[in-house]
Amino acid sequence: MVSSLPSKLTGCAAASVTAALLLISAATLAPGTAVARPAPDSFADLAEKLLPSVVNISTAQTLKSDRGHEHSGPEIPQFPPGSPFEQFFRDFFDHGGRPQAQPRKATSLGSGFIVDPAGYIVTNNHVIADADEITVILHDDTNLKAEVVGRDTKTDIALLKVKTDKPLAAVSWGDSEASRVGDWVLAIGNPFGLGGSVTAGILSARQRDINSGPYDDFLQTDAAINRGNSGGPMFNMGGKVIGINTAIYSPSGGSIGIGFAIPSNLAKSVVAELQGEPDHNVHRGWLGVRIQAVTDEIAESLGLDKAKGALIASVSENGPAQAAGLQAGDVVLSFDGREVSDMRRLPRLVAETPVGKSVPVTVWRKRQQASFQVTVGRLDETDQSQASLAEAPKKTTKDEAGVVKTLGLTLSGVTPDLKEKFSLADDAKGVIVVDVAQDSPAAAKGLRPGDLIMEAAQDEVKNPNEISSKIDEAKKSGRKSILLLVERQGDLRFVALRLDQG
Repeated sequence: MVSSLPSKLTGCAAASVTAALLLISAATLAPGTAVARPAPDSFADLAEKLLPSVVNISTAQTLKSDRGHEHSGPEIPQFPPGSPFEQFFRDFFDHGGRPQAQPRKATSLGSGFIVDPAGYIVTNNHVIADADEITVILHDDTNLKAEVVGRDTKTDIALLKVKTDKPLAAVSWGDSEASRVGDWVLAIGNPFGLGGSVTAGILSARQRDINSGPYDDFLQTDAAINRGNSGGPMFNMGGKVIGINTAIYSPSGGSIGIGFAIPSNLAKSVVAELQGEPDHNVHRGWLGVRIQAVTDEIAESLGLDKAKGALIASVSENGPAQAAGLQAGDVVLSFDGREVSDMRRLPRLVAETPVGKSVPVTVWRKRQQASFQVTVGRLDETDQSQASLAEAPKKTTKDEAGVVKTLGLTLSGVTPDLKEKFSLADDAKGVIVVDVAQDSPAAAKGLRPGDLIMEAAQDEVKNPNEISSKIDEAKKSGRKSILLLVERQGDLRFVALRLDQG
């Protein structure tokens, strides 16, 4: 059973041409010219070697009635009081006439693969979710009952264990990072319950986000993947697992050549924790930052050559990032030696990093690169809720009055009247947005009355005149935009405003 995404996401040469004429010597090509590897004559040898390590998974679930009990047959029909049928049906049901319906069971089929000869099997969590019984069917049709060792819903990975009196044929993990778009891949699984099936294709794309979870980083392939392939392996030509087939894009439910697989570099770390941890749970790394995307305008205002990395909007108090010296406004360019190409990549890199590991982090700060060493913490699912419940210190700041109009914004210092008008905290500081002109760049970026501007051009501001000065400095230096740090109801984000559209 492959998870199907919504549909909106969801040759022969002429015989007269000789083989010699179709080949071009590499020596005749210009330096640096890419040469495609020829397609293999057959995948048969590789498939024969790998098929015994791929299993079919059958699950059964007992359906419950609305009252939480197993389905137990029809109730006595209801009749108006005094009806001549009422006593007839009551006697019929009371004397054994009630049909003794068997509990109804729902079944589903999926795939998996053996990663340990002792009987450990990897599959998708959605294949075995809510199952009362799990049966693993080996390549030789041996049926084995399986138990769930552990599962991780955020990455849709589950680890099963079967009891066996002989070592099982296991496969090993490959390096998904080393796989390139265009490489040949094999997918093996149990489509539509037909049994072990092999399909071939290429790696079509990498780092796909299909909005299925917080750590989406899927490999895309055109190898035929259908319902029932979920949990099955995707192999490279070395016979190593580089992905777990998980979802398809399909208006009809069948393969149209767009399938998605969890990359092995993410999966193997999750499986290792499920198998090795005493509690069989996944402990993810935590950096302690809130991030946002780097747009072209933000990149220009920060002096970056292009939009890349993850912009830190705020840093958690006493978190790993704060302890290492990272600040709001830093752009994370690399983490543990791996490039952070965009905002979505950083959470995945941090999550799969072992807790307690010290890693190098490169950031862009004040128009130059800076390096820090961060000790990764452990992600606590309650961190966010606990932070929202923390009381802010009760202190007041000096009112900084004065009104300035710039870039479509009417700005004022913090005053008691404005704090009351916009329901701001007693310790609110910065510059208050009093009004936003319609059709202005500020309105287009979502700024609205009551927002607090905390920084301009990465420097703290306390009154509107300081923002005006920063805007003048940016214009004189030839910048096209200015970066503002905006707070709204406790949430921080950076906004880049164009300077030539005010």
